Amino acid sequence: MQYLFENVRVLAPEGSADWLLTDEARIAQIGHGAAPDCPDALRINGADGYLAPAFIDMHVHGSHGFDTMDATPEALRCMARFFAAHGVANFLATTMTASREAIGAALRNVAECLGAQPDGATLLGAHLEGPYINAKARGAQPADHVRLAEPSEYADWLALNVIRQVTVAPEFTENIAFMQACVQRGILVSIGHTQASYEQALIAVQHGARQTTHTFNAMTGLHHRAPGVVGAALTCELLTCELIADNLHVHPAAMALLVRAKGTKGVIAITDAIRATGLSEGESELGSQTVYVREGKATLADGTLAGSLLTMDAALRNLQAATGLSLEALMPIFSANAARQLNLAHRKGSLRVGYDADLVLLDPALQVQMTFAEGRLIYQRRI
Repeated sequence: MQYLFENVRVLAPEGSADWLLTDEARIAQIGHGAAPDCPDALRINGADGYLAPAFIDMHVHGSHGFDTMDATPEALRCMARFFAAHGVANFLATTMTASREAIGAALRNVAECLGAQPDGATLLGAHLEGPYINAKARGAQPADHVRLAEPSEYADWLALNVIRQVTVAPEFTENIAFMQACVQRGILVSIGHTQASYEQALIAVQHGARQTTHTFNAMTGLHHRAPGVVGAALTCELLTCELIADNLHVHPAAMALLVRAKGTKGVIAITDAIRATGLSEGESELGSQTVYVREGKATLADGTLAGSLLTMDAALRNLQAATGLSLEALMPIFSANAARQLNLAHRKGSLRVGYDADLVLLDPALQVQMTFAEGRLIYQRRI
């Protein structure tokens, strides 16, 4: 199937263009001026909106009543459909701290469901968040299952060849060995749920860490005498920073500070969304813990933030409001940077000829109108 997008601002990395043509799963042409005559293509009028690279969410637990830890194909399919409605074409199904058996089941399910999902975003793999974290910085991760890395346990998980990213607390010797095993396999190592010092964070970088998980949250903060993990994240060029741009986990001023310090190539927007995302207020669940959803916020009984209710399109609107940057400047934060971190920048994350036709059509108010994954229409807004 061919699609020809016209009357739209194409957010290509070399500068905005006026039209884009796809051919099956790839971007075939991008151009300026009047769109060409392509009788075999379905013409799509962008109505003066924006055509952008579809979003990549590297850190998302669930949505619409489903969670990665459900370990069922239905859960991943339903999550993928929900994500598509918010401009996401690719995602990592994210686990959480749990028993060996529960994590293993979730990872095996991801392995069995890898790839394109029916009418939904493409499942790229798994993000293993926990269990090798610091209990004192666990956030909403269940305390009973926090533990040090054990080779006999993680060897089985790594052998599935489905983990693309891990979140780990690097201040423990056992966890450093796990990080090294991941780096050897080409798995992205991210520092998170940690009480590491600034110095320990830089040692983690020496061992291959290249990202920080939901930066500012569940990590040692910035102090002028003890810079902490946040200080390392802000100043170390080798670290790319995840950001939950929901205006709750991070104040808009701190969001703007992060983007200013790291540049638009050093930040990755993620949602950290949970199963309650997309549902009405009330009670939900996260890791066998009751979650209370009120006024756009998900918390445990003690008030601890329990993931987010964020969607990627809302994150884009929030971050633009916080930074005042143009869409052209912001787009790497939502697609290209994640593709780079996952070693997919040669075919995903940007609007370039020959790249995967992962596209999101936004109206002038940045509301999602259509989403495509490798040339497949996976979402169209009903009017």
